[in-house]
Amino acid sequence: MINDLITALGAEFVQLSLTPIVIGTLAAIACALPGNFLLLRRQALIGDAISHVVLPGIVAAFLVTGTITAVPMMIGAGAAAIIAVIMIEIVKRLGRVEPGAAMGLVFTTLFAAGVLFLEITDTSSVHIDVQHALLGNLESLIWFDADGWGSLLDPAALATLPPQLPRLAIVLVAITLFIFLFWKELKISTFDAAFAGAVGIRTRALGFALVVATAVAAVAAFDAVGSIIVIAMFVCPPASARLMTNQLARQVGWSVVFATISAVLGYVFAGYGPGWFGSPYAVSAAGMIATVSGVILLLTCLFGPQRKRTGQQAET
Repeated sequence: MINDLITALGAEFVQLSLTPIVIGTLAAIACALPGNFLLLRRQALIGDAISHVVLPGIVAAFLVTGTITAVPMMIGAGAAAIIAVIMIEIVKRLGRVEPGAAMGLVFTTLFAAGVLFLEITDTSSVHIDVQHALLGNLESLIWFDADGWGSLLDPAALATLPPQLPRLAIVLVAITLFIFLFWKELKISTFDAAFAGAVGIRTRALGFALVVATAVAAVAAFDAVGSIIVIAMFVCPPASARLMTNQLARQVGWSVVFATISAVLGYVFAGYGPGWFGSPYAVSAAGMIATVSGVILLLTCLFGPQRKRTGQQAET
């Protein structure tokens, strides 16, 4: 009887919880990896900016094509990014304002336009609405054809996995390969751009490639986890990792660990945490994952071995 209960619980976990946890973890790591270099280059908010820009592009791509497949979404997000760059230049020149102010104006305007498009168009039937744009739809990414751990070895069952999982897996592999192949160039250009240019490293092209990798991660994760997790994962795990070590390789490793912990614990706390306090309701998995990542950052700020050294460096 105990074996039957364990089997039933295992089957329920694989069907209802395994894929959302894996998808959340893949999205968190895919965003955290480029986030390390953005943080060290003092460009951490680029991830925030891209998350704001992609929304109207994704909505426009759906309205034009009628589908939410990967290629139209990527094209729409890319077009929105290009429009954003043009708008920033126009605002800077005509308004004679600082680049930061121009970026803030354009990004918030485009995000507001995306939210407006969601409200006035019928996109809720394909899970594109304000709620899913902000918080994603992790809880609904159920593996319906799974009947236990054995389904992980069943090709027929694997073929019915939520499409977000293989999509994010491919993006994560691509970003990992990019960082691995250009590790030396990224490291040198991040810490000493002048020296990188002197030794022949094309710093502008590399910086553009890093932004492209960031955009790809943001777009791939946007559908599954929403903008809240995307913004948090670009900043919190890398920042927490920076407070744990002053070596880049170890920082990247720590960021992966923190991103994984945030995704797993966040999903568990969202589903089961309220019940521990007597509440019959669950809370948003995306919001809880972002909250856990923030708590980890707070703990590293208080107890991280590099917190004093980082503070001293910031003062000099």
